[in-house]
Amino acid sequence: MTMRSVRSLSGQAHSPACRARPSLAVWLAAPMLALLLPAAAQAQSVVRGQMLFESRCVACHSVDLNRVGPALQGVVGRQAGKAPGYTYSTAMTAATHTWDRATVKAWLSNPEDVVPGQAMNYRLDLPQDRDDMVAYLASLSSQASAAPAVPPSSH
Repeated sequence: MTMRSVRSLSGQAHSPACRARPSLAVWLAAPMLALLLPAAAQAQSVVRGQMLFESRCVACHSVDLNRVGPALQGVVGRQAGKAPGYTYSTAMTAATHTWDRATVKAWLSNPEDVVPGQAMNYRLDLPQDRDDMVAYLASLSSQASAAPAVPPSSH
């Protein structure tokens, strides 16, 4: 049985078996690429979440200032109804949960289901919008925890 050779663009003859084998570089790069793809998707989700926040939430919320609604820097990981300097409704003041990704997502789906009697009458209807907003808010919380608790001394 004879093997038919295949010519590459450079004109060199290669057997079909040689052509079918991935190089070592491909074998090494594939797992690294697989690790980077979720991070890239997550970054894209955070960027989209920020765009949603800026287009739909800033009328009532800010990242770092209390407005009609409380500041949202550090909301993921914060106890509900306890943002410093903000006056909450009676229902939110009585809430006992800590905001995590799942409760924020549920809140954005239907705030009344999470805290009956709360005062926010807004929701995000699309699941992808909720996922992206949660990714953005969680990124703000990780930034808050990475910041130093006490400003550095000027000495």
